[in-house]
Amino acid sequence: MSLCDNPYEFAVCLTHDVDRPYKTYQSLYDGVTKRDPSRFRTLLLGENPYWQFEEVMAIEEDLGVRSAFYFLNEPSLLSKPRRQWTDPSRWIEHLGRYDVTESKIIEIIRRLDRGGWEVGLHGSYDSARNEPRLRHEKNVLEDILGHEVRGTRQHHLRIDPPETWRTHAGMGLQYDTSLGSSTTCGFSHGYHPLRPFDSEFLVFPLTIMEVALGASDPWRECEALLAEARENDAVMTVLFHPRYFNEREFPGYRGLYERLVERALEMGAWVGPPGECYTVGQNG
Repeated sequence: MSLCDNPYEFAVCLTHDVDRPYKTYQSLYDGVTKRDPSRFRTLLLGENPYWQFEEVMAIEEDLGVRSAFYFLNEPSLLSKPRRQWTDPSRWIEHLGRYDVTESKIIEIIRRLDRGGWEVGLHGSYDSARNEPRLRHEKNVLEDILGHEVRGTRQHHLRIDPPETWRTHAGMGLQYDTSLGSSTTCGFSHGYHPLRPFDSEFLVFPLTIMEVALGASDPWRECEALLAEARENDAVMTVLFHPRYFNEREFPGYRGLYERLVERALEMGAWVGPPGECYTVGQNG
């Protein structure tokens, strides 16, 4: 293999995009549209079903693996051009945003970092074509961590290749994981990370996003992709958003993630965050 040499059969990189760690306005929408009064619990009782960091960490600790968490720093809609203020899609981003410099977020970022998890950058919605903004987001996250960030994934997989990757490399990032799809799973971009500039900068194509798995039998799809990865000595990248570990609203995803990781380990895979896989490849 090009990145994870023997004794490993193949590699599985585990990632989580931190889009919405808090459930706010979604409680009202869910309660009305799904006619389920229990969905109002978030507001009435102060519950936050989207804060799943401890659950993900516990699962991975039990399995003896680590992953990467990419944190988002989405600017306020009011700071953007006025023509965007009436765009419904922009309001969705605005209402779901969080402050990465809030004390509770800073605490979990540093806790993840201390525990051996990788903390990366989740470039905001428009940052793929806005180098100053992306550089600012990287600097803020690095100030929180106290060290450099190695990798990134653009929000909603919005990239403008190769220019976005050129920007990433120019900022000192070592890799990007934005190349992929939110509607289909598979190795459509090959079995190994790409080197767009014949340099040390790598692109890890996304193989699985949880929402792209087939509804009828998602485990069968996961198992088939694991088999394909092993047959081709592949590097497989997996994305599960933390809020999907909330069993009440997203039943089955937590168990599916655990089963996928367990099966990968049983099949002889190297399992961990992309940044660590990058290091293994450079040293292998």
